[in-house]
Amino acid sequence: MTAPLLEVSHLRVEFPTRHGRLLALDDISLAIGPGEILGVVGESGAGKSLTGAAIIGLLDPPGRIAAGEIRLAGRRIDNLPYQQMRRVRGREIGAIFQDPLTSLNPLYTVGRQLVETITTHLDLTTAQARVRAIELLASTGIPAPEARVDHYPHQFSGGMRQRVVIALALAAKPKLIVADEPTTALDVSIQAQIIALLKQVCREQGAAVMLVTHDMGVIAETCDRVVVMYAGRIAETGPVADVIHRPAHPYTVGLMGAIPAMDEDRERLLQIDGAMPRLTAIPGGCAFNPRCPHADDRCRTQRPELAAAGATQAACWKPITLEAAR
Repeated sequence: MTAPLLEVSHLRVEFPTRHGRLLALDDISLAIGPGEILGVVGESGAGKSLTGAAIIGLLDPPGRIAAGEIRLAGRRIDNLPYQQMRRVRGREIGAIFQDPLTSLNPLYTVGRQLVETITTHLDLTTAQARVRAIELLASTGIPAPEARVDHYPHQFSGGMRQRVVIALALAAKPKLIVADEPTTALDVSIQAQIIALLKQVCREQGAAVMLVTHDMGVIAETCDRVVVMYAGRIAETGPVADVIHRPAHPYTVGLMGAIPAMDEDRERLLQIDGAMPRLTAIPGGCAFNPRCPHADDRCRTQRPELAAAGATQAACWKPITLEAAR
């Protein structure tokens, strides 16, 4: 077995407030191997993006890692000083964010931003970095990269800007890429191109990718394994085909039931009643119990841990199947 490139163990993130500490991530553990794409999925507020931010060391104050460890290639990185983590970020971990406009400086050409990133992390001259910048733009599908390298972000379409952001993330040949909703703001055809590009990066560079999204279709098309998050906790995890076709946690069943199927004739889609709980009001026991049609007294009082449930692992006292839910 290949050793994991990224290991997150029992991660806990808190936000101190005047009214006490808010627990945003509670006992998150996951691992990604070289060349593997791990999908992290869930509703807004589940803790997906916060998990990515913790890994790349970009938690917004006063948020802090209160417990747990994050290791990259065996080296612990969650307790590194700011300057050391800054060198890790970009060189060993690349980041792709949801809105490329917030990732790019509108006052500088994309070439200048690529060259600055490359020379910061790699031992190359400015001229050599420019050559690499053009190669990166070409490899990410930017047409006429020799000319486009001197254009400003506003001169690119949304899909092309996202390709530039991917080029920035790949500039220093990182081992790990954290992609936070990289296709959300793009139309379907561009989404497919970006997904294909991420898979190509994994295949050619052996990079591990953590793909954060709320789109199960993107997960199905892209990922090897998937982690389903709910209220800052992991609800279910396993190989992507098993989680999608044979989900065990009622929350995952609800997510899958809300997706229209091309080969089924259903008048109504399933829906998950209620809403994600606020950090100040996470219920006892299983956090999903107020919305779960199968919850009983044990679900309301005892918190379930991840345990084998068929082909996946689910944090549920009464794991079920999609067929049983119909």
